[in-house]
Amino acid sequence: MRHCCGKEDTMLIDVNTRIGHWPFKKLRYNTCKTLLERMNRFGVDQSVVSSFNGIFYKNTQSANEELYQEIHASKEYRKKFIPFAVINPAYAEWEKDLEVCHKKWNMKGVCLYPAYHDYALHEPFVAALLKAAAARGMVVSLSVRMLDSRQNSWLDPGKEDTLKELLPLIRQEPAGHYLITNIANTGNLTADDIALLKQSNVLMDTSGRMLNHFKSWLDRYGAGKFAFGSHAPLLDYISGRLRFELLEPGEISAQDLSKIQSENAAKMLGL
Repeated sequence: MRHCCGKEDTMLIDVNTRIGHWPFKKLRYNTCKTLLERMNRFGVDQSVVSSFNGIFYKNTQSANEELYQEIHASKEYRKKFIPFAVINPAYAEWEKDLEVCHKKWNMKGVCLYPAYHDYALHEPFVAALLKAAAARGMVVSLSVRMLDSRQNSWLDPGKEDTLKELLPLIRQEPAGHYLITNIANTGNLTADDIALLKQSNVLMDTSGRMLNHFKSWLDRYGAGKFAFGSHAPLLDYISGRLRFELLEPGEISAQDLSKIQSENAAKMLGL
């Protein structure tokens, strides 16, 4: 596949994939084997991956262990997948879980799901987790939504947040590194909010609905604030790739495109 600038694609890192099961939707390509097949078809070199199961298991660490075991079943998987842990800071022993995920299983980041794990972002234990992750150099991944809430099962507790609602987390731990995925709406950002996003160690992935107008986001924040994300397998890789392919010639330089495709993510993840 060729990108919009007419040159062969550079390295492509996907910062937003998962394996496992989603209780409310039949999935394809939700194992390391099948996800890697999809990655290879669409020219993706490496993917950040976490576990769907960790969103729904009572013990999130069981899902993290499953992820570790699946990735380590193959040398190729270890090369292609960058594991993130699902941590529930409302659980009394989350610090122990984080220690194992970081030190023993070499996971590069932490995914938080407050809507599914039933806690508020202002809780003291959330601040404690952010501080612990920052001290370990682990990226904190925050998903604005998993699926369109208008189509949710009545059993699905998930709700859509706004980008604005996540910004207090960044303010309370400015030393952290943050990955914000699946942005569907902004919540009317103020000038201070926009300045915070520009100045902080934040990357926004390209999977969300608001990035249908990607060029305007690039103009506002600059290419250094974005990283390619597919939200696979809930979404398909082809929609993620089209965000680049549909940019008109001259809308983005080859240098900026390379930042979004891999360089920004590689820098944040220490690859």
